[in-house]
Amino acid sequence: MPWQDEYQRKKLTAEEAVGLVESDTRIYVSGNAATPQVFLEALGQRTDVEAVEVVHVLQLGEDPLTRGGSQRFRHNSLFVGPADRQSVNDGESDYIPIFLHQIPEVFRQGRLPLDIAFIQVSPPDQHGHMSFGVEVLASKSACEAAGLVVAQVNWRMPRVLGDSFIHVSEVDHLVEMSHELPELQVTDPSPLETQIAGYVTELIPDGATLQLGIGGIPDAVLRSLEGKKNLGIHTEMVSDGVMKAYQAGLLTGAQKSIHPGKVIATFVLGTRDLYDFVDDNPAFELHPVRYTNDPFVIAQNTRMVAINSAIEVDFTGQVCSDSIGTYVYSGFGGQVDFIRGAARARDGKPIIALPSTARGGTVSRIVPVLKEGAGVVTTRADVHYVVTEYGVADLFGKNLRQRADALIEVAHPDHRGALAAAARERKLVWMGGMTTGV
Repeated sequence: MPWQDEYQRKKLTAEEAVGLVESDTRIYVSGNAATPQVFLEALGQRTDVEAVEVVHVLQLGEDPLTRGGSQRFRHNSLFVGPADRQSVNDGESDYIPIFLHQIPEVFRQGRLPLDIAFIQVSPPDQHGHMSFGVEVLASKSACEAAGLVVAQVNWRMPRVLGDSFIHVSEVDHLVEMSHELPELQVTDPSPLETQIAGYVTELIPDGATLQLGIGGIPDAVLRSLEGKKNLGIHTEMVSDGVMKAYQAGLLTGAQKSIHPGKVIATFVLGTRDLYDFVDDNPAFELHPVRYTNDPFVIAQNTRMVAINSAIEVDFTGQVCSDSIGTYVYSGFGGQVDFIRGAARARDGKPIIALPSTARGGTVSRIVPVLKEGAGVVTTRADVHYVVTEYGVADLFGKNLRQRADALIEVAHPDHRGALAAAARERKLVWMGGMTTGV
């Protein structure tokens, strides 16, 4: 059967598609800018189902499934965001701590059997192949594992290249629509973020391959690369900052060890200008997260520089980045994937970059001990560089006393006295004073 005929035969309305969901089933929905909002809105109108488990990564937009206190649906989140953060912390939804590159494995092994995968894709090309568009991540693996695959074919979804396609024959049902993708608006970095970026940029050599996440500090780093040569990108997320650095000629990828000349990522999140820029652009490739975030793949990039953030860092170098005490804020994401990959790369540099304080300067983010219940995402043995607006603490190969000393030096001056006292109380001093490292 020609794929065009198969396509027509598989078409449903959104209401018919969500009608396939029964009580006591587990569904997967794609995330980030590929969140299938039309499906979720239609599903949220169902009042005849209960105990539906919804597995996903970061969801953008409002959550129609728990609107009005509905208990019919329960999130089982692989990365918590604004849509499900409160319900997770209220005990009405669940959170799975997991390295991002291992998410496909829980589907493959059947640890999270999927009944239905709801994904969002671009229209088919002349051969019947539909792109996963702005997010590949775990969608491809979810489709391979699910009993049914339902694709939201969005005429506004860009066709992004790479290992990022699914054929019409590989989906069970299709719903056509034209819906704007959610956007992440760009704001100018603050002076503090720019100051942090200045220290980070000093650690980036010519010919480096970069991984940058989301937020003001990564954007500030991308704006601070002027004068650097032949930089490349192997990352999790492509942002507007990456697009602008590419357009400025800073990201040639000419010296990348693998995929030279290509920007490699697993999802795209930004403005409509960015979505249009990556559309059918051969310089940009999206791949499943089991590839992009595999530390052994990342480590093949010579001069790999991974830049990630944190909520707080303790004296020993332990990094908390997914919770505030017991309050779950986000997820493991790809931080450890890239920190470990960069550490194993030849001349690689894993970096944790964060402001020295929170809450208007009243709280230090360099702390003697993590808050009670705080989750350690990146272990102290994994941490090499910690950067704040006050400089760089190089912890690799340092003992606990040296680490405490280095971290206090990059803490906010208003908090250094209290931190030094706490270090003395913990015996992280040498002969009555802070260690000099000699």
